Amino acid sequence: MAAFTADNAFSGFSVDDIDAAEEFYGTALGLDVERNAMGFLDLRLPSGGSILVYSKPNHTPASFTILNFPVADVDAAVDELIARGVQTKIYSDEEFPSDERGIVRSNGRGPDIAWFRDPAGNVLAVMQA
Repeated sequence: MAAFTADNAFSGFSVDDIDAAEEFYGTALGLDVERNAMGFLDLRLPSGGSILVYSKPNHTPASFTILNFPVADVDAAVDELIARGVQTKIYSDEEFPSDERGIVRSNGRGPDIAWFRDPAGNVLAVMQA
């Protein structure tokens, strides 16, 4: 099939407040955020990819992690997120046992990871790369 290609493919997710999302992704997370002609947000990633964020009146937060941020030092990244006002301990210890900052230690069974939510309730994660 020559008509279908993966060139310029992108992912997207919904939010209930596009202004709050723009502030969160641009200021709290420091991503390159641009409003497109339709009023949606384009998150431009340093790797060259992009993610479309669109407003949806009947938005329901995703029940899974929609965006992962691999980092060299998860402890430092979590400290930075907390300093920016992001809450990283969003699960109870019964669901995901974690330290006081919300970091789940893998003990060699995967990456150390901390989850957090955007203003629309979508789950994101920062993980040791």
